[in-house]
Amino acid sequence: MSIKLKILRVQAGMTLEDLAQASDLTKSYVSRLERGLSTPSVGAALKLAKALRVPVEEVFAEPSDSDPVVIRRAEAAPEPALHAPRMVSSALPDHKMVAFVLNPTDEPVRNHPMSHHRGEEILYVLKGQVVLQLAQRTETLRAGDSAHFNSSIPHKITSVGKQQASVLLVIAQED
Repeated sequence: MSIKLKILRVQAGMTLEDLAQASDLTKSYVSRLERGLSTPSVGAALKLAKALRVPVEEVFAEPSDSDPVVIRRAEAAPEPALHAPRMVSSALPDHKMVAFVLNPTDEPVRNHPMSHHRGEEILYVLKGQVVLQLAQRTETLRAGDSAHFNSSIPHKITSVGKQQASVLLVIAQED
């Protein structure tokens, strides 16, 4: 991911500062992403993709082909880094949804900012327990629970409890 982000930035003719400003992220955060010291949240990846004018799957995964049906086999999926989002389905030209499986961290709020972007999200807890913070509202969700919300509301997902949480996140992007 880190080398790919730098290549996308250079191909776009952007400096680190340009990309940080265009994506509304800090220069130090973008630098940490490029050096592989941090993994972007889904919200940060969406901002980076928009700033780079590329589909979000260009930031996280291999680009999809032109087939209108995409099948991803579990055994063919590369093993992601511990907390890196794993793309389940990428947005095709005629589709507006992207799906990820995330293993949210339990980092304190100050270390992991809230995300917000245009569109809607559906969050489904696969295992463990998470806290979903939506602006000033906080909800605890357990395996089998779900939430559907407007993703322009600042939000953050944090793993809580002894078991590492895993969630399916589906984002319907607006144009």
